[in-house]
Order: sequence, then structure tokens, then C-alpha cells
Amino acid sequence: MIIIVVFVVLVFLYSLVSRRLEQTVVTAPIVFTSAGILLILAMPSSQVLDVQRASLLKLAELGLVMLLFTDATHINLKTLRSREKLPLRLLSIGMLLTILLGAVAAHLIFPQLSIWEAGILAAILAPTDAGLGQVIVRSPRVPLRIRQSLDVEAGLNDGLAVPFFMFFIAVSRIGTDGAGRVLLNYVFEQLGMGALVGLTVGLIGGLLLATARRKKWMAESAQQFGLVALPVLSVLACEPVGGSMFIAAYIAGLAVQAGFRDASTHSLEFTEGWGQLFDYFVFFLFGLFVAIAFRQFSFVHMLYAILSLTVVRMVPVAIALIGTRLNPASILFMGWFGPRGLASIVLGLVYLEEEAHLPGEETIKLAVMVTVMLSIFIHGFSAFPGIDLYARKMAKLDASTPEKRE
Repeated sequence: MIIIVVFVVLVFLYSLVSRRLEQTVVTAPIVFTSAGILLILAMPSSQVLDVQRASLLKLAELGLVMLLFTDATHINLKTLRSREKLPLRLLSIGMLLTILLGAVAAHLIFPQLSIWEAGILAAILAPTDAGLGQVIVRSPRVPLRIRQSLDVEAGLNDGLAVPFFMFFIAVSRIGTDGAGRVLLNYVFEQLGMGALVGLTVGLIGGLLLATARRKKWMAESAQQFGLVALPVLSVLACEPVGGSMFIAAYIAGLAVQAGFRDASTHSLEFTEGWGQLFDYFVFFLFGLFVAIAFRQFSFVHMLYAILSLTVVRMVPVAIALIGTRLNPASILFMGWFGPRGLASIVLGLVYLEEEAHLPGEETIKLAVMVTVMLSIFIHGFSAFPGIDLYARKMAKLDASTPEKRE
């Protein structure tokens, strides 16, 4: 109960000064993560989480479903193909290389991890966080195509990371010898049935929403609730057929747009309201976990975190952007501002909820915690200085450069 009380009070206090904080390097994730850490320091007892652990992990699972659905409703194929295909490059070459390089680095730094466990860690930390990068994507000092590319990448790469994440967990449970059988079962059951459920729910739900609006049966204020009920229906429909609820939610978000064109607008209304409140709670919860596990952090966890936020992110981005003729400063800027946050926290919580009982579970948990914690603070504190340095560099370039062409 104390967690909820402290969180509600914190939300109220944060709302009072939120506009003032937007002018500073103190982001909402920094505020809520720090508050979670301070709460445990003030009440040094892990029992504060024990009673509610199962409920909190279930909440994280549902949160990921909602996150994937709303992100999918924002997918615009024109955006992916335009601007010299920068988002598409980041989401394809960049994403795959990030997972590969992250797994290799994890296997080298944590030799006790199997290659599949290393893959789990890499998949958890592959998505970037649009919320942590809001200062970047809203700054008019950053060229439009650069900030839009980073925004699209952060909005979509969590959904792309989920299939890798789930596959690595499935293979880790059985071992390398059963990898082929797991892959076939995974493709048919988890991906196939999950996609079928999502497609069915999304198409039918979108058609019904569009019909109800056209005939003026539905109040304007209720449209967002009708829309966000679809991912919940996807979860319920996956239970009897064994499909992946995460794949179903993502596909439903894509399919609903076929019938209901304004899906992205209404899902955005939800994510900016109740969805944002969920985000704050996840960062607050993350701070609690970090404070409890703090004494278990070691140099190797910090080493992997630094590599994950630099080499593992920046090298794939640089390779993905070969041939775009972007200035090296732009490539460095896009590589650095790939913060890890909400998606990685939720994927990590879902991994714990899966109860795979793998030998490397503790290592994966601690590495994720250190990486995300480091990212929350260093990306938050470096945002304004980074924008200043980059803007000065861009000011020296002429209007014909790829960054400035609209």
C-alpha cells in the first residue's frame, strides 16, 4: 500500500512543476526512478515489494501489450520509406546488428551465459525509448529528418525486439539440440497463432469502430476506450490457442488501421493520459528494484552497460547509415541518443514473470538494471549539451546537406 501512496503523492507533486522541469535536464524518468531509489533507502526492506510482486509483474506484462499496440497504430509506411529510408535502415540493419553485437558482447563479458541467454539480454536492451528522447525529438534545433528518424525508430523497435526476445527464451529452456524444433513450434504457435488472432481482432474491431462512428452511435470521448480494448481482447483470445499475446497486440495495432483510419490519433490520446501514468509507475517501480539490488552490481555489469550504450548501439547505427551521405556529427548524434528505458524495463519484468529459471537469470537481471539506470541519467543529463554541440555543427553546413533538405 505504501508504494501506491508514495507514487500518487509524487505524481501530484510532479504535475505542479512539470512545465518548469521541461526546461531542465531533470526528466520525468529521472524524477520517478530517483524517488523509487530514495523510498527503499528510507525504508530499507525488500518486503515492500514481496507482497505485490506477482501483481506488479502482471501489470508490466499488460503494459507491454498496450505499448506494442499503440506503437503499431502509429506505423506509417510513407514515413518509413521517406527521408532516404533512415527509419527503415535503423529498424532493419541497425536493429539486427544491435542484437547480434549485444549478444556477442554479453557472451564475452559474462562467459557463464549461454549464447541464447546472451541473446535474451541483447534483445531486452535493443529497443530505444521515445520518452527518454523527447527532448531530442521536440527540439527545433535538431534537423527535422534526424529527430523524426529517431522518433520513428524508438516507437517501433520494441515490437521488432519481442519476437527475438521470446524465441531466445524458448530455445534457452530446451537447449541448442532442440533449437530447430523450438523454432518450428515458435513460428507456428507463438508467431502464427498470435498473428492470426491479432489480425482477426484488429480487422473486425477496426471495422466495427469505423461503422459505429460513421453511423454516429459512438460518443467521441469513448472512441479511445473502444480502441484500447482491442489489445486486451487479443490477450484473452490468445489464451486458448497458445499464441503470443505480444505478437497479437502488435499485429492488431497494424490491422485496426485498415478499417479505422484515426486509430493512431485516439491511441495517442490514451498514451498521453493513462499511458503516461503507467510509464511513470514503471520508472518508479524500476527505482525500487535498483535500490534493492544495488549491492549486487559489479564492475562487469557496468562494463557491459557502457558497451551497450556506446559500441553496441553506435557501430550498428553507423553501418546502417552508410551511403546516406549524412555528416559524421549526425551519425554520432543518432548513435549516442538511443536511450534504453521503458521497453527494456518492461521486457525485463516480463522475463522475470516467465519464470524460465535459467542459470544466467540473475546476471541478465542485473545487467539490464545497470544499463537502463545508467541510460536514464546520462542520456537525460547529456540531452541539452548534446543538442547545443550538434546545433553548432549543423549551423556550419550549407542548405544542400542531407540533414537540412526537407
